[in-house]
Amino acid sequence: MIHMNKKEEKEPSRSEFKVKGTLVEKGVKISKKQNMNELSSRGYGVKENDELLLTFCEALYLLDKGWLEIETKKGEKVDFQQLLRCYESMDENAWVKYLAYRDLRSRGYTVREGFGLGVDFRVYEKGEYGKDTAKYLILSIQEGKPIPIEDLTRIMMQCQSLKKELVLAVMNRRGEIVYYSVSQLTLK
Repeated sequence: MIHMNKKEEKEPSRSEFKVKGTLVEKGVKISKKQNMNELSSRGYGVKENDELLLTFCEALYLLDKGWLEIETKKGEKVDFQQLLRCYESMDENAWVKYLAYRDLRSRGYTVREGFGLGVDFRVYEKGEYGKDTAKYLILSIQEGKPIPIEDLTRIMMQCQSLKKELVLAVMNRRGEIVYYSVSQLTLK
C-alpha cells in the first residue's frame, strides 16, 4: 500500500524555475529546451517532436504551484479555471483525477499518465522514477459514483498480470482523496 505521510514536494525558487507553455488540444506544449529537460527530469511530460507535452493534470499542478505560465496560440493568458474547463470538456472525471494527481505529487511521488487499461496514473516509489517501473496503478473515482464490478475486476486482473498493485483514489464528499488497495481474494 502507498504510505501516505504528508511531505510537500520541494518547490524550486520562482527565479530558478518558471516555464512558459502553449495550450494545445491534448494538454500544454513546452518548447524551450532548458525547460523541457528540467520538467522531464522531474517526471513531467512526454517528448513529442522536439517539444514536451504536459498532460492536463501535470499542467494544472504546475500552474497551481506557480511554476508554469500558459498562453493560447493567439498569445492570450490561460488561468487555472480556463485550463480546468478545457480538461473537463474532454473528461468528465477531470476534477477527481486532478485532485488525486495533486495529492500524490504533494506527497513526493512521481505520477505519470496511465497507459490504458482503465487506469488513470502510474505511481513510482519515491526516488525510483527512471530507475524502476511503477509499482502502483491508480484508478480515480468519486464517492457515490458507482463503477461496474466487471470493469473493476477487469482492471484488477490486468494490473495483477503486470505485477502492479491497483489502488483506488476515492474523492470523498469533502473533496479529500482516500486510498484503497484492491486485491483478489480467493476463498478455499
